[in-house]
Amino acid sequence: MKRIIILGDGMADEPIAALGGKTPLQAAHKPTIDKLAQLGKNGVFSTVPDGFKPGSEIANMTVLGYDVRTEFEGRGSLEAASIGVAIQPGEMAMRCNIICVENGNIKNHSAGHISNEEAKELIEYLQEKLGDDVFTFHNGISYRHLLVMKGGDKRINCTPPHDVPGTPVKDVMVEALVPEAAETARLLNELTLKSQELLKDHPVNLKRMAAGKDPANSIWVWSPGYKPSMQTLAQKVGIQSGAVISAVDLIKGIGIYAGLESIEVEGATGLFDTNYEGKAQAAIEALKTNDFVFLHVEASDEAGHEGNVDLKVKTIEYLDSRIVKPIYDAVSAWDEPVTIAILPDHPTPCAIKTHTNAPVPFIIYNPTQAGDSVQVYDEQAAQQGAYGHVSDNEFMQLLFDKK
Repeated sequence: MKRIIILGDGMADEPIAALGGKTPLQAAHKPTIDKLAQLGKNGVFSTVPDGFKPGSEIANMTVLGYDVRTEFEGRGSLEAASIGVAIQPGEMAMRCNIICVENGNIKNHSAGHISNEEAKELIEYLQEKLGDDVFTFHNGISYRHLLVMKGGDKRINCTPPHDVPGTPVKDVMVEALVPEAAETARLLNELTLKSQELLKDHPVNLKRMAAGKDPANSIWVWSPGYKPSMQTLAQKVGIQSGAVISAVDLIKGIGIYAGLESIEVEGATGLFDTNYEGKAQAAIEALKTNDFVFLHVEASDEAGHEGNVDLKVKTIEYLDSRIVKPIYDAVSAWDEPVTIAILPDHPTPCAIKTHTNAPVPFIIYNPTQAGDSVQVYDEQAAQQGAYGHVSDNEFMQLLFDKK
């Protein structure tokens, strides 16, 4: 039995007046996903344990069966694995966004979804000007980058920038949680302010502003941690081989620590214009030679962060027609059965433009098993599914027939 998880990041939501009181999942035309809900079994999944913020790092690790209470070490260290940066003893890794600050407030977390080329130039400039024996900047994708700090103390409070658009920068700077971390917080805040001075008149930003685009005029660091110690999925559920397909360094990094091969897809952007067909075909090819594939699509999450209801509906419809349908059509013709699971990692409601910890709906379609009575896939219908309400590693246990 082969298995694939198709994860539409953030596609769960709440009822929206503009959609007649429906959620984007309820409003979207998604015949193949609904068909799999009819053929498979459904349930809802609490992907964010109590005490954790509903970030993609927490939710995706939980989806893959990891106990974040003991195995999570910060988003930065996971993304480092994707970028190819080896975190050494005594080093702390952090996500380093390039953001837009306007009139002293955080305008957005992505500098208007800055291009890879523009961001690379800015990160290299920051490394030249601010990199030293303590701090090292590493280039990632679009607004998502990495900062490594030697001797850093992770006992600090850092606010994810996508949680606080419109908030004054001074109100959400890094804070020490213990006295020993005060110097780490001071150095990071100092670094952030220095970045603002350096970036405000950089040629990349002057060009962006002249074109009516948001400038990338500040770094924003968050989710600190050291090198994680994680079991592979071979150790956890016994897969012989597996692959991860994503445009997002965080997901690639989780996959690498999980023992999965990271497959690159040309034109995969992490936005609504990603190469859906390329990712679907890569997943089909990977399933031919692997036991397990984790296919991650970021687009719905970004639409939720923008509060763009129409775009979020469109990204769900694209997931259905351009990802799920071709994969289902292909594997249905194979001799070896393929189990298909579909779910988001967390909701990203358009109304609040950030993540919540509400349970998410999921489907597990196993062609060798009978389905339940659910007829469509959405937040409400899934609550009537045969799997009920699951948490922690229960989803992976169900997927691999271990429960």
